[in-house]
Amino acid sequence: MFKVCPKCGFEWRTRDDWLIDPELVLVGYQANFRAVEAGILLFNHGCKTTLALMAEDFRDLYDGPVFVERATGSSECGGHCLHQNDLGPCPARCECAYVRHILQLIKTWPKSSPTADTTAAGKLKKG
Repeated sequence: MFKVCPKCGFEWRTRDDWLIDPELVLVGYQANFRAVEAGILLFNHGCKTTLALMAEDFRDLYDGPVFVERATGSSECGGHCLHQNDLGPCPARCECAYVRHILQLIKTWPKSSPTADTTAAGKLKKG
C-alpha cells in the first residue's frame, strides 16, 4: 500500500494511483535544508484533509543534475523554498532545485477519472 488517508480511509495502492487521482492537489512544500530528500510535499484530498509525503518518494521522477551546494540566501536564490505555498520552479544551481522540478511534474501530472474500483464513499473495495 502506498498511502492511506487517515480521515476517510481511501487507499492508494501505488504511487501512480496517487499521481493520477483528481481528488489530490499539491498545495505546499516544506523544505528540509539538512536533508533535501526529507522535505515534505503537502497534498489536499477531496475529503478535506491534508496529507504529507516525503520528497524522496518522488525522487526517481527526476533525471537531471542534482547540485551539491545550496544557493539559499545567495543572489541567485529566488527564495521559493522559504515559503511553503510557493510551488514555482527554481532556476538556481542549488541542491534544492531538483525538488522544485519534481513539484512542477506533479502539478502537471495527467489526472484520470475515478476507476470502477472505488465506491461512492471514496474507499477502495476490498477483495
